Amino acid sequence: MTIDFQNIGLPDEADSAGVSPATAIAFTEGPAAAADGTVYFSDIANNRIMKFDSVTGTTSVFREPSGRANGLLFDPQGRLLACEGNEFGDNDGNRRITRTDLTTGDVEVLTDNFEGKKYNAPNDIAACSNGQIFFTDPCYGDRATMELDHDSVFRIDVDGSVSKVITQPEIQRPNGIALSPDEKTLYLVDSCPIVGGNRKIWKFDLSPDGEVNNQQVVIDFAPGRGGDGMAVAQNGDLYIAAGIARPRGPHEATVVPPGIWIVTPGGDVKGRIPIPEDVLTNLTFGGDDLQTLFIAAGKTLFSIHVNTPGFVVHRRN
Repeated sequence: MTIDFQNIGLPDEADSAGVSPATAIAFTEGPAAAADGTVYFSDIANNRIMKFDSVTGTTSVFREPSGRANGLLFDPQGRLLACEGNEFGDNDGNRRITRTDLTTGDVEVLTDNFEGKKYNAPNDIAACSNGQIFFTDPCYGDRATMELDHDSVFRIDVDGSVSKVITQPEIQRPNGIALSPDEKTLYLVDSCPIVGGNRKIWKFDLSPDGEVNNQQVVIDFAPGRGGDGMAVAQNGDLYIAAGIARPRGPHEATVVPPGIWIVTPGGDVKGRIPIPEDVLTNLTFGGDDLQTLFIAAGKTLFSIHVNTPGFVVHRRN
């Protein structure tokens, strides 16, 4: 099916008042909203994790250095998971997954290698209510730094063991990752920045023991800029950060305007929330009613009220 991305308007799910800047910083990524309203997000270029107080409107440093943290997420117990990557620096990222207890401040390293080799640059993360964790490990930077010979999706089990669950050639460059509210579907952004590279959102059946199968395309943004991060609403719709107005090379076209694209699990596009930044990275649901969308894009963390509440595992009903 051919989608006319240029002529899709504002979805019914979004407040017509539009987006507004919540705070501005440097290069934002991986927002995660705590139950108390605090939004944690990564500033990869400056090697720090920030926190935004949505009540007072103030922004402060949570952790510096952050190990080049990228994607953030709260696990079912409200602990902060961090993909410590390896971008925007001189190969100085920690290349690991950590978990922080915000009450005690204790930081636990969940994994820092696979079969004795460093990860490429952990990018994004999803957590199940049973304790399993999935994370993506692409290399978008200098591929000479890779110790692994693949870009893959990994699963961390409750006993700490790590398994490679999705890899090439079934996918090319895994990026954003998310779960359906019933945790029976795993969604994956596959965005490879080469001419002809994948710009697809995949979905996989997810079994209770963490096995994935039945790979299917949800939507293909090619030849435009594909998805980066995504979030899922309680009704199952995907909210995907995708598109670009000024291509960064011959691998991208302007056929997908930048914004948050709302797509059903079956691939129907319900609308786009325009964002006044070109490089949208990631997003999360927050607020008292989980109807505030926080969007990391360029130097700014934006927010917008939406009519459909989001799904986050640490605030499952």
